[in-house]
Amino acid sequence: MNKNLQWHLLALCANVLWGLMAPIGKSALAEFSPLAVTTFRMVGGAACFWLLSLCCKKEHVNHRDLLTLFFAALFALVFNQGVYIFGLSLTSPVDASIVTTTLPIVTMIIAALYLKEPVTGKKVLGIFSGAMGALILILSSQNAAGGGGSILGDLLCLTAQISFSIYLTVFKGLSQRYSPVTLNKWMFVYASMCYIPFSYRDIAAIQWEAVPTNALLQVGYVVLGGTFVAYICLMAAQRHLRPTVVSMYNYMQPTVASIVAIAIGMATFNVQKGIAVVLVFLGVYFVTQSKSRKDFEQAGKEV
Repeated sequence: MNKNLQWHLLALCANVLWGLMAPIGKSALAEFSPLAVTTFRMVGGAACFWLLSLCCKKEHVNHRDLLTLFFAALFALVFNQGVYIFGLSLTSPVDASIVTTTLPIVTMIIAALYLKEPVTGKKVLGIFSGAMGALILILSSQNAAGGGGSILGDLLCLTAQISFSIYLTVFKGLSQRYSPVTLNKWMFVYASMCYIPFSYRDIAAIQWEAVPTNALLQVGYVVLGGTFVAYICLMAAQRHLRPTVVSMYNYMQPTVASIVAIAIGMATFNVQKGIAVVLVFLGVYFVTQSKSRKDFEQAGKEV
């Protein structure tokens, strides 16, 4: 398989798995608290990645990078996943997934500030279009009837995207120095350390004998599919693709989540949400079609 195509398929796979996370994770929240579900993800992910690391070539991580990995875990997991799961508990799966499509736009803004990427007309147009789509979605959630929308839930999901954008942009260097397994095993351990002190009461209060089997299966998907497999795919793709290209694949999340959630009757998809999706997709298209700093530098050399 063409190597470049392989990285794109891995990024696509990660976002399909996360798209399924919205309706499945929402169902799991009927039996478990948001803090408990997030802790299951962190501890379960850490256990899976450490077990997998036993079968892989051992990599040495220097002390400075161990500290950097802690801050990467804060933005990629603690703030991102924790805030997202709380937002998902308040809003509908469709709303949560549509908000996640703002990730490429937010990533471009942070890349302009941190990586000094040029701000072009296409980028400005894309940012405006995407922001309008997100605003329509958030405001329409105030009057949502059948979909269970919530303006606070949507804003929390948006905050989670900003956190992940910071991770993709600021900590990209880590993905080029270490394998996805090494990165994930340390990041999920740090995230578990952050969550366990706050969630042990919620977990201790769970009456496991009363939890239905389908809820356990849903949590199993959250840990194995939406966490373990998805993060391996994402970080393998992140190692070879630009942050904006990786974030572009977020458009698959609302598509997958909407189809599943509407099919099982968990949410409705109205005209306002349709307009929001179109505007956000247009924003993603314009932003990802704009030229990077490298493109401008190359053009300058050719002239």
